[in-house]
Amino acid sequence: MVKYFLGQSVLRSSWDQVFAAFWQRYPNPYSKHVLTEDIVHREVTSDQKLLSRRLLTKTNRMPRWAERLFPANVAHSVYILEDSIVDPQNQTMTTFTWNINHARLMMVEERCAYRVNSDNSGWTEIRREAWVSSSLFGVSRAVQEFGLARFKSNVTKTMKGFEYILAKLQGEAPPKTLVETAKEAKEKAKETALAATEKAKDLASKAATKKQQQQQQFV
Repeated sequence: MVKYFLGQSVLRSSWDQVFAAFWQRYPNPYSKHVLTEDIVHREVTSDQKLLSRRLLTKTNRMPRWAERLFPANVAHSVYILEDSIVDPQNQTMTTFTWNINHARLMMVEERCAYRVNSDNSGWTEIRREAWVSSSLFGVSRAVQEFGLARFKSNVTKTMKGFEYILAKLQGEAPPKTLVETAKEAKEKAKETALAATEKAKDLASKAATKKQQQQQQFV
């Protein structure tokens, strides 16, 4: 039994911009789970297609129930191979990714197709497919459910990271992360509280002065 995912996303940037951003995605505030990336092979074919293979290292935090099944010394890093085919003439890019370790625990295979959006030539659409499987006897279904949920969460981070890099490359202010937004809100709240305290002190001081003046008038 294999869990299957199919999703469609749109980036409001041209295919050329998305293609350029694809190779500069890391690091970004949404990809802290990506530790390393290395190009291990690259070639241009006779029909002018760019073929690349990259090796990525990502963290792989297991759920607590799964940690009980494996020794403490089991590596929590996942090595992922990514093959890509870029066809600049037809403005398409297809990527294939799969993990090469922990495959018995869980195998996640992903295929993404990037092409010009059919409704707006200035946008890029992404068709994303994924297959999640596990060979663990007795708990494979639970592992697959967990893997699919994590994959969906990572897709959201991937798109936010893409948008962040695209904004940076286009000279725009990148969208703020939730942490940055929360930090700004906290600082603003501090400033507001400080201003309110100072105003209260000022009002109290003026009230005390006025009361003192009134008492002097009756002496």
